[in-house]
Amino acid sequence: MRIYVGNLPWSVGDDELKDMFSSYGDVADSVVIRDRETGRSRGFGFVDLSDDAGAAKAIEAMHGTELEGRDLVVNQAKEREERGGGGGGGSWN
Repeated sequence: MRIYVGNLPWSVGDDELKDMFSSYGDVADSVVIRDRETGRSRGFGFVDLSDDAGAAKAIEAMHGTELEGRDLVVNQAKEREERGGGGGGGSWN
């Protein structure tokens, strides 16, 4: 199950995110989303746990937990919606 983790402190990286959830099962992947231009954390990330029961326990236990003064938002990740193509271009006449 893929888990969304929001309101992360800026100091949390991929490895710290993995460590936070490793007690709930095998973490297949963990990633903190970063700004493309600055490389700075955007304050959220995703964790993939191989065991759905463990993931459900992690969501229940971790949601609302305080980390460095921030209350974490933890829930099951939603599938990414398809974005439409780029905006309509104008005419260059």
